[in-house]
Amino acid sequence: MKKPIDWVTIKFLIVGVINTLVGTSVMFLFYNVFHAGYWVASALNYIVGSIVSFFLNKYFTFKSGEKSLSEVLRFIINITVCYILAYGIAKPCVHSLLGRYSLTVRDNAAMLVGMCLFVVLNYIGQRFLVFKR
Repeated sequence: MKKPIDWVTIKFLIVGVINTLVGTSVMFLFYNVFHAGYWVASALNYIVGSIVSFFLNKYFTFKSGEKSLSEVLRFIINITVCYILAYGIAKPCVHSLLGRYSLTVRDNAAMLVGMCLFVVLNYIGQRFLVFKR
Protein backbone atom coordinates (compact mmCIF):
# COMPACT_ATOMS: atom_id res chain seq x y z
CA MET A 1 0.00 0.00 0.00
CA LYS A 2 1.34 3.44 -0.93
CA LYS A 3 1.82 6.06 1.74
CA PRO A 4 -0.61 8.97 1.38
CA ILE A 5 2.32 11.40 1.59
CA ASP A 6 5.42 10.15 -0.15
CA TRP A 7 8.65 11.81 -1.31
CA VAL A 8 7.01 12.88 -4.60
CA THR A 9 4.27 14.68 -2.67
CA ILE A 10 6.85 16.44 -0.49
CA LYS A 11 8.83 17.55 -3.54
CA PHE A 12 5.61 18.77 -5.18
CA LEU A 13 4.90 20.85 -2.08
CA ILE A 14 8.43 22.34 -2.11
CA VAL A 15 8.02 23.28 -5.77
CA GLY A 16 4.59 24.62 -4.90
CA VAL A 17 6.04 26.96 -2.28
CA ILE A 18 8.55 28.34 -4.79
CA ASN A 19 5.91 28.57 -7.48
CA THR A 20 3.43 30.20 -5.09
CA LEU A 21 5.92 32.86 -4.03
CA VAL A 22 6.63 33.75 -7.66
CA GLY A 23 3.05 33.54 -8.94
CA THR A 24 1.38 35.20 -5.96
CA SER A 25 3.81 38.10 -6.11
CA VAL A 26 2.94 38.61 -9.77
CA MET A 27 -0.81 38.29 -9.13
CA PHE A 28 -1.08 40.71 -6.22
CA LEU A 29 1.38 43.14 -7.78
CA PHE A 30 -0.67 43.32 -10.97
CA TYR A 31 -4.01 43.50 -9.14
CA ASN A 32 -3.09 45.98 -6.42
CA VAL A 33 -0.34 48.09 -8.00
CA PHE A 34 -1.08 48.00 -11.72
CA HIS A 35 -4.86 47.72 -11.18
CA ALA A 36 -5.28 44.79 -13.54
CA GLY A 37 -8.62 43.06 -13.02
CA TYR A 38 -9.30 39.79 -11.18
CA TRP A 39 -9.03 37.57 -14.25
CA VAL A 40 -5.95 39.30 -15.72
CA ALA A 41 -4.03 39.27 -12.43
CA SER A 42 -4.89 35.67 -11.58
CA ALA A 43 -4.15 34.54 -15.15
CA LEU A 44 -0.72 36.19 -15.04
CA ASN A 45 -0.08 34.26 -11.83
CA TYR A 46 -0.65 31.00 -13.66
CA ILE A 47 1.16 31.93 -16.84
CA VAL A 48 4.35 32.84 -14.96
CA GLY A 49 3.86 30.21 -12.27
CA SER A 50 3.11 27.47 -14.78
CA ILE A 51 6.40 27.97 -16.57
CA VAL A 52 8.27 27.66 -13.25
CA SER A 53 6.08 24.72 -12.22
CA PHE A 54 6.51 22.79 -15.46
CA PHE A 55 10.29 22.73 -15.36
CA LEU A 56 10.66 22.16 -11.62
CA ASN A 57 8.03 19.41 -11.50
CA LYS A 58 9.20 17.76 -14.71
CA TYR A 59 12.84 17.46 -13.69
CA PHE A 60 12.81 17.65 -9.87
CA THR A 61 9.48 16.29 -8.64
CA PHE A 62 8.40 13.68 -11.18
CA LYS A 63 11.77 13.15 -12.93
CA SER A 64 10.11 12.85 -16.29
CA GLY A 65 12.50 12.06 -19.11
CA GLU A 66 9.76 12.31 -21.71
CA LYS A 67 10.50 14.87 -24.39
CA SER A 68 7.25 15.17 -26.21
CA LEU A 69 4.72 17.70 -27.28
CA SER A 70 2.11 15.41 -25.74
CA GLU A 71 3.49 16.02 -22.24
CA VAL A 72 3.56 19.79 -22.76
CA LEU A 73 -0.01 19.73 -24.10
CA ARG A 74 -1.22 17.61 -21.15
CA PHE A 75 0.41 20.13 -18.81
CA ILE A 76 -1.20 23.13 -20.54
CA ILE A 77 -4.62 21.46 -20.56
CA ASN A 78 -4.28 20.50 -16.89
CA ILE A 79 -3.27 24.01 -15.83
CA THR A 80 -6.05 25.59 -17.90
CA VAL A 81 -8.79 23.30 -16.58
CA CYS A 82 -7.58 23.64 -12.98
CA TYR A 83 -7.38 27.43 -13.31
CA ILE A 84 -10.87 27.81 -14.78
CA LEU A 85 -12.41 25.48 -12.20
CA ALA A 86 -10.59 26.88 -9.16
CA TYR A 87 -11.04 30.56 -9.89
CA GLY A 88 -14.47 30.10 -11.45
CA ILE A 89 -15.67 28.43 -8.25
CA ALA A 90 -13.81 30.74 -5.84
CA LYS A 91 -14.99 34.10 -7.13
CA PRO A 92 -18.76 33.63 -6.89
CA CYS A 93 -18.52 31.72 -3.59
CA VAL A 94 -16.29 34.28 -1.88
CA HIS A 95 -18.20 37.24 -3.32
CA SER A 96 -21.39 35.71 -1.97
CA LEU A 97 -19.91 35.11 1.48
CA LEU A 98 -18.21 38.51 1.72
CA GLY A 99 -20.89 40.55 -0.03
CA ARG A 100 -20.71 43.47 2.40
CA TYR A 101 -16.98 44.04 1.87
CA SER A 102 -15.37 46.11 -0.88
CA LEU A 103 -14.68 44.61 -4.29
CA THR A 104 -10.94 44.74 -3.59
CA VAL A 105 -11.31 42.70 -0.38
CA ARG A 106 -13.63 40.19 -2.07
CA ASP A 107 -11.35 39.78 -5.10
CA ASN A 108 -8.22 39.39 -2.99
CA ALA A 109 -9.96 36.79 -0.80
CA ALA A 110 -11.30 35.00 -3.90
CA MET A 111 -7.80 34.87 -5.36
CA LEU A 112 -6.50 33.27 -2.16
CA VAL A 113 -9.29 30.68 -2.15
CA GLY A 114 -8.76 30.07 -5.87
CA MET A 115 -5.08 29.41 -5.22
CA CYS A 116 -5.91 26.77 -2.61
CA LEU A 117 -8.40 25.01 -4.88
CA PHE A 118 -5.93 25.19 -7.75
CA VAL A 119 -3.15 23.50 -5.74
CA VAL A 120 -5.28 20.47 -4.98
CA LEU A 121 -6.65 20.09 -8.50
CA ASN A 122 -3.25 20.72 -10.09
CA TYR A 123 -1.48 18.13 -7.93
CA ILE A 124 -3.97 15.46 -8.93
CA GLY A 125 -3.69 16.40 -12.59
CA GLN A 126 0.11 16.58 -12.70
CA ARG A 127 0.71 13.42 -10.73
CA PHE A 128 -1.84 11.20 -12.43
CA LEU A 129 -2.28 12.71 -15.90
CA VAL A 130 0.65 14.91 -16.95
CA PHE A 131 3.72 13.18 -15.49
CA LYS A 132 2.21 9.73 -14.94
CA ARG A 133 4.66 6.87 -14.96
